[in-house]
Amino acid sequence: MKSRKWIFPLVLVLVILAVYLWPVPHHDFAEVYAKAPADKVASLQAFRANYPTSTINVDGLDWEYLAVGKGQETIVFLHGMTGSYDIWWQQIESLQGDYRVIAMTYPAANSLEGMEKGVLAILDREGVTKFNLVGTSLGGYFAQYLVAKHPDRIEKAVFANTFPPNDLIKQKNGTIGSLIPYLPQWLVLNVLRGSFESSIYPASHNDELTLAFLNEISYGRMSKAQVAGRYKCVVEKFEPPVNTTVPILIIEASNDPLVETALREQLRTTYPAAKVVTVDNGHFSYIAAPDFYTQQLRDFLGN
Repeated sequence: MKSRKWIFPLVLVLVILAVYLWPVPHHDFAEVYAKAPADKVASLQAFRANYPTSTINVDGLDWEYLAVGKGQETIVFLHGMTGSYDIWWQQIESLQGDYRVIAMTYPAANSLEGMEKGVLAILDREGVTKFNLVGTSLGGYFAQYLVAKHPDRIEKAVFANTFPPNDLIKQKNGTIGSLIPYLPQWLVLNVLRGSFESSIYPASHNDELTLAFLNEISYGRMSKAQVAGRYKCVVEKFEPPVNTTVPILIIEASNDPLVETALREQLRTTYPAAKVVTVDNGHFSYIAAPDFYTQQLRDFLGN
């Protein structure tokens, strides 16, 4: 019997490995977007087919990005934690006739400085010296960092569905944030999908396109390493550009499930000269209400 005592520990290790290495479930595009409006789904598919991306390696990380349009001015789009370059496809389609537009997907960079290096490398490759910034959520936070570091290069900036440097997010999410690197990838992404369904979807007025895009991100387009890196960036502190002369537009949602009232108030207080537009369709209004959102950008940026 003694010679068999190793069996239970071995079985336990194998079970733990099986649970940890269980793959993220796969759902094909048609299944994920089955309930979304057919015309919107077709526009997303056409966008991906018509506009191939480029890749640049910065400090060992591959940055996927899109650069389109031939306007005199450039807009750089910065997505949030659960985003990718093409989450802005409706804005890019509309604005590319008047602007040079650049959007990227963040790799597993785990600092704002690392993200800064990636974005600046893309802009240098594309020959862009001055640009407008549109950032949402993590992207809006990162946009504030870039305005603080490079005010001479930024024409105008949009901080959308975001927050200034604060302690609140880490206080409320610090435990789960620190555990992300150690949890199974399928579990991390499953938790995200649960939040999409329970909070983001209702706040968007049950917009099926918003839910479908976010679910697609979590079914293999985003890794646990990217989630962990993006969380580190969200809670990294920096000195905000409180006295900047860069014109700022704040886009906020009165029912944002991810940016609570206290954080929205802190953002407005940090940038008292900013113009503020308030919507009521949640954290991803650029997907759920693209025409209104794009018009706000046009009105602010000037085209």
